[in-house]
Amino acid sequence: MAEPSKVIHIRNVGHEISENDLLQLFQPFGVITKLVMLRAKNQALLQMQDVPSAINAMQVYTNVQPTIRGRNVYVQFSSHQELTTVDQNTQGRGDEPNRILLVTIHHMLYPITVEVLHQVFSPYGFVEKIVTFQKSAGFQALIQYQSQQSAVSAITALQGRNIYDGCCQLDIQYSNLDELQVNFNNERSRDFTNPNLPAEQRGRSSQQPGYGDAGGMYAFQASGASTVAFPQVPNAAAIAAAFAGGLPPGISGTNERCTVLVSNLNPDGIDEDKLFNLFSLYGNIVRVKLLRNKPDHALVQMGDGFQAELAVHFLKGAMLFGKRLEVNFSKHPNITPGAETHEYGNSNLNRFNRNAAKNYRYCCSPTKMIHLSTLPQEITEEEIATILEEHGTIVSTKVFEMNGKKQALVMFETEEQATEALVCKHATSVAGSIIRISFSQLQAI
Repeated sequence: MAEPSKVIHIRNVGHEISENDLLQLFQPFGVITKLVMLRAKNQALLQMQDVPSAINAMQVYTNVQPTIRGRNVYVQFSSHQELTTVDQNTQGRGDEPNRILLVTIHHMLYPITVEVLHQVFSPYGFVEKIVTFQKSAGFQALIQYQSQQSAVSAITALQGRNIYDGCCQLDIQYSNLDELQVNFNNERSRDFTNPNLPAEQRGRSSQQPGYGDAGGMYAFQASGASTVAFPQVPNAAAIAAAFAGGLPPGISGTNERCTVLVSNLNPDGIDEDKLFNLFSLYGNIVRVKLLRNKPDHALVQMGDGFQAELAVHFLKGAMLFGKRLEVNFSKHPNITPGAETHEYGNSNLNRFNRNAAKNYRYCCSPTKMIHLSTLPQEITEEEIATILEEHGTIVSTKVFEMNGKKQALVMFETEEQATEALVCKHATSVAGSIIRISFSQLQAI
């Protein structure tokens, strides 16, 4: 093993793994000062604030195999003692300089068009042509400059930078192509030297030959099936960014039913707000209704069919208050507002009004570990345990700071205990702070 360093080298980092996934893996051990994604090599470099924090992380992950999204990742001390700007700019290099750049965009929370790319790359020289397309690596583009020096300047200045704050990271390397062929001028391709090219003809694809499938940024490739678009999903861009080209196993993405029927509830423990706290992990909640003639039944209306499908998939069979939940699509298209209906459509506690892609990415079945955020700055691990211990046996607790904000991870003995703590304590006030709780996919802290 290399000499201890505050820089940790992470291998087998697939394209489905985001920066936030890696941050969640290491933030329990201390402050993270830098993270460099080496996408071309499926690797990453992460720098802790000090060597002891890195040693603590390595000691844990030497004994416990770290896993992210079902993929084992492998960690070791880096030969670097400190990450520098040079380290961040080595990603994807190795080819001879060329006037054509291959650009891959990671963590894409917002749509990227030819116009956006032209605005980003044109300050470094005259951009002749741009072609965008979708490949297994994600959303990509080819940028052709008039001169090689412009391409060199662009890759030096932009490699590893974000187009938008906190997302849409540029991963740039030199292309081995000599000339781009552009047949159409539209939102997916543009020849700036020939403004008279036609736009895409109705019913025909404007796909540029040999550059990959540019069929729509908001499409998903199902295993063994053709690409299926989901026009009925209003937040398709966030879904595309979250799931990086493939939906979770068991999710079709074609469901249009928004209302879910929940049965086998414990009437003594459940209420509308607790159902909101649980189901809001998978989408925005419009309204909730407990069925008075069937006290162990409830209806939950989600924001759209995709969110309802996530809730049915991840919550079916979950244990809560001693009961195993049955979660199915309802025959009712929506819940009629009334005296017995609780409205949540305008609630600022709906999680998917902001950072929708991040929330989709973290959807999972209930786990033993919960993540608490927006905590009071002065809170301690003992105080958190006191707040939550009524819901079950706490195995471990870790308080940490991320971007100057206090957060915590708490592991319970069972998934049911963690679920009860989440539904009872999410959105409650602690020392004047409204805390937020979600499930964490970390295996240990």
